[in-house]
Amino acid sequence: MFIPKQSIEKPTAKPQTAKPVTVADAPPLTLAQAIQLGLENNFNIRLARTDEEIAENNVTRGNAGQLPTVNGNLARTYNRNNLRQEFSQGDPRVNNNVPTIQGNNNVAARWTIFDGFGMFIAYDRLKSLNQGQRQLTRATAEETVASITDSYYSVVREAGKIKSIEEALKIGQARIDLTQARVDVGVSAKVEVLTARVDYNADQSLLIQQQELLTTAKINLNNLLGRAARLDFQPTDSIVVTRDLDQAAIIQAIQKANPRLQQARINTEVATYDRKLARAARYPQIDLTSGYIRTSNFNGAAFLPGSREQGTATTLSNGFNYGVVATVPIFDGFNRHRLEQNARVGEEQSQLQLGQTQLQIGADAEQAFARYQNRLQLLDLEESNILLARENVAIALERYRLGLLTPLALREAQRTQLDAEVRLLDIRFQAKQAETVLRRLSGGMVQGQ
Repeated sequence: MFIPKQSIEKPTAKPQTAKPVTVADAPPLTLAQAIQLGLENNFNIRLARTDEEIAENNVTRGNAGQLPTVNGNLARTYNRNNLRQEFSQGDPRVNNNVPTIQGNNNVAARWTIFDGFGMFIAYDRLKSLNQGQRQLTRATAEETVASITDSYYSVVREAGKIKSIEEALKIGQARIDLTQARVDVGVSAKVEVLTARVDYNADQSLLIQQQELLTTAKINLNNLLGRAARLDFQPTDSIVVTRDLDQAAIIQAIQKANPRLQQARINTEVATYDRKLARAARYPQIDLTSGYIRTSNFNGAAFLPGSREQGTATTLSNGFNYGVVATVPIFDGFNRHRLEQNARVGEEQSQLQLGQTQLQIGADAEQAFARYQNRLQLLDLEESNILLARENVAIALERYRLGLLTPLALREAQRTQLDAEVRLLDIRFQAKQAETVLRRLSGGMVQGQ
């Protein structure tokens, strides 16, 4: 960015107002568009959705152990052995490199029909885990949308501060022009022009710093939207604060719809299922088994029937099998007892975590509502104050034009207006932040999640 130097030797040269980066043409972006982009592209939301998909895929009766398992096995073993056979009469017989081939092909099925109802408990547990992951995805979406909303309005605020500084530069330029005209006719000293230029340059410096803050705010928003950091845009929505939020309605909505609170409640259900599963391990397990087996055996050094002559022999067998297997736990070093005790402690921990979550969310809601009410009062005050500040600058500039006001008094009025503009933007942004927190806590940031 080019900023012309102010020359002390040439006081007649007019300084030029530095143009902010926001004057460049940029595509408009509404808050609704930003939220839609964030829901589609934000990596935290996309990762949460993949976790939800995995949790949903896990909810099957087979994963819970309710369905039979069937496995096919094929085995073929080749051997070559050196044999020495000695008889009670006659010479021993020696055969080297005798081949034998063994084949075993089978299909085995196993179906657990009773395990202390553990398979049914496991299925309900998988469904609860899926519900918990859905709430976690929803919480991620709610929190991300809240961050997008804050970042969007942060861009609006920083852009508004640039406009306020540009208005201050216009007043500073008018002051320079009026002072220079007085110097030209000999009714003012040159030092007043130099002072006006110094003040003007200070405001230009403030503008450059504010442009950096605006760029940073845009980069932060682009990051949340999952797109290129330097992609430029122009926010079109202004900061409008809702002034009629009801605390009782918000508390009721938090108890009903807050995803973090719902997730904590589901976690207590999962912990209860864990305890029941540990208890189910104490019961016997009964399985039905069945299968089909086909075996073959080739022997390259078998005795021929009725003689001592050797030849080859092939044996084939096949058939079905079925049965019942009962596994009764008797003693395992008290490990089942230990696991059951740990599951009971885990259940108590989940209840404590639920209480902690309820307390923390309630505290966050109280703080946000107190901040919301306070900022509404400050907003009313600053909205009235900014009108006074603008009127004061208009009067001060006119009085300065008539020679009835000192440069220091005009500068003070100018700074007072700029400070009031900045305070108004900050208070309006903070009020909107508190409103966003309340909507997030009550689960109202994202519909249909």
